[in-house]
Amino acid sequence: MSRPVRRGVLRTVREDLAAARRGDPAARGDLENAIVYSGLHAIWAYRLTHRLWTASSLPGSRFVARVIGQAARSVTGIEIHPGARIGRRFFIDHGMGVVIGATAVIGDDVVLFHGVTLGGRGGDHGPGARRHPVVGDRVVLGAGSSLIGAITIGQDSVVGANTVVTKDVPAGSVVTGVAGTARPRSGHEGVPTL
Repeated sequence: MSRPVRRGVLRTVREDLAAARRGDPAARGDLENAIVYSGLHAIWAYRLTHRLWTASSLPGSRFVARVIGQAARSVTGIEIHPGARIGRRFFIDHGMGVVIGATAVIGDDVVLFHGVTLGGRGGDHGPGARRHPVVGDRVVLGAGSSLIGAITIGQDSVVGANTVVTKDVPAGSVVTGVAGTARPRSGHEGVPTL
């Protein structure tokens, strides 16, 4: 997985555009993709906000990062916390409804489809506590998949559409289905009072 490295802005933009060309057979050209792909807009806004988030020498930089991030969310429908760590050549296809939490780590050459959630379970909120998934290099996360908690998805894995993952996934795996387990309901649990 990639380490945080300061790369040139143009190089990073070119790599993200190349990821869009590879990830979407409907991609017609870099100029058009740069103008109309909300996934690219969201990742570029994230790359800016992440730099601000990690610029501890600039007073107020985290606040500014959050404001820019929320503006990008309003425009793209994609929410990426500036504290997340995302690798190179990242592509979000169709993007709407994607949520990436503050402590998520995403490797290089990862593709996400719409409605993907990299979320936490609650619990430990202390400084440095990992609450969100780590996604290895070359992983594909299908539409509507939810990765919940401090889990790891091994490199070269595929998570199918609408799959819920709450446990670690070994490298080179294909994961499908919902991990829900039925149990008897006790009393009026989950039933609204009228």
